[in-house]
Amino acid sequence: MYNSLGLQDCFNYIGMEVYLFHDYSMLIVLFILVGVMLSVLVILGSGNYMVKGYRSSEFLELTWTVVPGFLLMSLGVPSLFLMYYMEGAVKYDLTVKAVGHQWYWSYEIGDYGTGIEFDSYMVGLDDLVSGDYRLLNVDNSLVLPYLTKIRVLVGSGDVLHAWALPSMGIKADACPGRLNVLSLGVCRPGSMYGQCSEICGVNHSFMPIHVEWVSWEDFLMNHAA
Repeated sequence: MYNSLGLQDCFNYIGMEVYLFHDYSMLIVLFILVGVMLSVLVILGSGNYMVKGYRSSEFLELTWTVVPGFLLMSLGVPSLFLMYYMEGAVKYDLTVKAVGHQWYWSYEIGDYGTGIEFDSYMVGLDDLVSGDYRLLNVDNSLVLPYLTKIRVLVGSGDVLHAWALPSMGIKADACPGRLNVLSLGVCRPGSMYGQCSEICGVNHSFMPIHVEWVSWEDFLMNHAA
């Protein structure tokens, strides 16, 4: 949503988990900030700015060891869960390969060398029509079926790029000579936009990503044509 201070509305389960983890992390940061500010106010209000001596306290040492450890564990466990969850299952219904170039994306849909291939360029200002998004519309959108386990292989043909869809809470670096794996899947039809999220040259801002989610019937008809 434009002019919004929050994150985009999530489109899948991974995105919802990522956004919940973000809110939880911000809550912990706020908790620490409030604790530090209260400690500063207590010290300033007491007027005792100089340390006159030290006293040992086993309870205090236990507290400032256990509490930070618990907070780190509460951040680490869901973070690891999300990293493994983003890679998805072992079995997939469809494989898509996204390769970044300067400055466009090329896609391959299919397995074992079978399927279709096409390039996706940003639509110029002269070709935009009413309702299109400037710097986000492309000439060939990536059309995928919803309610499907999809594996996305992300790579690059020249320099570093990044294939990112903020409304799904995912981002994968496109590295030359290497394939990174993403898992996609949504439960309803729709349309989402993204952009290259790695500075890749003078036209870095002109590498949009557009994914359309349709039914299997429409997907087969679209690629049969």
